[in-house]
Amino acid sequence: MIIVHHLNNSRSQRVLWLLEELGLEYQIKFYERDPNTMLAPASLMEVHPLGKSPVITDGDLTIAESGAIVDYLVTRYGNGKLMPVRESRDYLRYNYWLHYAEGSAMSPLLMKLVFDRIERSPMPFFVKPIARGIAQKVKAVFISPQITRHLDYLEAEIIKTGWFVGEDFSAADIQMSFPLEAAASRGGLNDSRPNLMAWLAKVHARNAYVAALQKGGKYDLLT
Repeated sequence: MIIVHHLNNSRSQRVLWLLEELGLEYQIKFYERDPNTMLAPASLMEVHPLGKSPVITDGDLTIAESGAIVDYLVTRYGNGKLMPVRESRDYLRYNYWLHYAEGSAMSPLLMKLVFDRIERSPMPFFVKPIARGIAQKVKAVFISPQITRHLDYLEAEIIKTGWFVGEDFSAADIQMSFPLEAAASRGGLNDSRPNLMAWLAKVHARNAYVAALQKGGKYDLLT
């Protein structure tokens, strides 16, 4: 039995969605973030030494990292669903998005989250203007332009077919959901990029996405 070690408001939500799309049976073991630090609980380290989510166990296998989990589930259980034929050019594009989502798209979004928290964090009054000034400068000079560049790139890519690979929905769309939901929540993605917003609306309307949300619980990236 596949077990998803599911941390609230995390990348593991898209693993639940993938399992629903594939129609597989699975169990969920729930973990809650520390309300102060927003970090995963130490109990996740009992599953994987890094103590992060997503992690799945399937029999005696333990698999971490979103891209590796997506590739494993689709390859082992997909029976040709949700991925192009391996010898095709579309497969190269599919594999690219599986890596791009975390390797490139999430980096500036995570940096923005960190520097936003620095800006808002309580600190001695004499340090506050210096820390906030540095945070604002880094965001303005580096982070925001990087996010804009990625969103412009993705807007131009998604307009080609409405999906990230070929004419049809695939697991690449599932993998890309987290950075784009994060961008819509805190990275400036809005109606100024109508094709990405239309893509988000399509994936949020999928029955499997809705079922995964119902099973996974509250998901604050959507607010």
